[in-house]
Amino acid sequence: MSDSVFASVVQAPEDPILGVTVAYNKDQSPVKLNLGVGAYRTEEGKPLVLNVVRKAEQMLVNDKSRVKEYLPITGLADFNKLSAKLIFGANSPAIQENRVTTVQCLSGTGSLRVGAEFLARHYHEKTIYIPQPTWGNHPKVFTLAGLSVKSYRYYNPSTGGLDFSGLLEDLGSAPSGAIVLLHACAHNPTGVDPTSDQWEQIRQLMRSKGLLPFFDSAYQGFASGNLDADAESIRMFVADGGECLAAQSYAKNMGVYGERVGAFSIVCKTADVATRVESQLKLVIRPMYSNPPIHGASIVATILKDGDMYTDWSVELKAMADRIISMRQQLYDALCAKGTPGDWSHIIKQIGMFTFTGLNTNQVAFMTKEYHIYMTSDGLWKSYEMLLSVKVGYHSLSI
Repeated sequence: MSDSVFASVVQAPEDPILGVTVAYNKDQSPVKLNLGVGAYRTEEGKPLVLNVVRKAEQMLVNDKSRVKEYLPITGLADFNKLSAKLIFGANSPAIQENRVTTVQCLSGTGSLRVGAEFLARHYHEKTIYIPQPTWGNHPKVFTLAGLSVKSYRYYNPSTGGLDFSGLLEDLGSAPSGAIVLLHACAHNPTGVDPTSDQWEQIRQLMRSKGLLPFFDSAYQGFASGNLDADAESIRMFVADGGECLAAQSYAKNMGVYGERVGAFSIVCKTADVATRVESQLKLVIRPMYSNPPIHGASIVATILKDGDMYTDWSVELKAMADRIISMRQQLYDALCAKGTPGDWSHIIKQIGMFTFTGLNTNQVAFMTKEYHIYMTSDGLWKSYEMLLSVKVGYHSLSI
């Protein structure tokens, strides 16, 4: 038998993030703990489907008039309109003046990729600045789309907080017109967000330099528990009348991870420009995946357009955010009670699902081997709610 024409293909390494779950699943220990999963879990460590999502899904199933026809290239129209209102605000002048174009995409990654492809084809500057550190998929998405990726300082490991002076210096040195990726809230992977005053300084600097903001909004409502508060950074940039881009994901805040529901929006100077931009976004999407799936977007749209269901969602969302905040406090208190060496205050200062622990590679390996606690090699915890109340003490003991 002759060799395969693919015989020269080498084995690719495991994804550094998803590989943690692969190793975790192979572990037979009853006390194992996976802090590398980027998904919310119940007190029992199980995946959670929100009650309001189940209700919306049942409504869709019961509606016999619904069909499974192709969506337009831009996706479900109601979903797009509602997504724009959610992130920019229902009374946003940009929406009222028809200066926003929104297309349904495949969750956060798909939204980022569509935006990156559009910029690579139609924007004069091909360099995007991303925070250091950032989500591991960001540089891959932008590079494969044809953009040049550079970084700006963001996290200060010595303080466990924001390197604000370094951030301003690096963005101040960026060439006019450069694209800048900004995490709207709950920065992944550090959990460190700028304050409102710092966001305003960032906005002023970027506008004075002519830098183009590209927001990644994967955790709206999941950071503070307040949907409007978590969109404040984006709305600052829209309020000044300038242009910006935003990628949205509903994976975390509605728990529809596997439905791959997202939206990509561009706020333009005029309605005419927005119309032309949308026409070009269609040309990006059509050969990429033709059109998006209907089910997940229908779930989201059903919830967003019904006042009672929207309220129910907001309540469930806040409960998830509050639980994460509580887990942070419980772990911090346990570490302090045990007299664990070091300053662990960053645990309660950071926000959202993620935090940098300050643990090095050897310490992470030790925790995995001796305590069956799994996380990425850089010491990143991705899921505070996996620190179940009954396991907080065990985890603090391992540290």
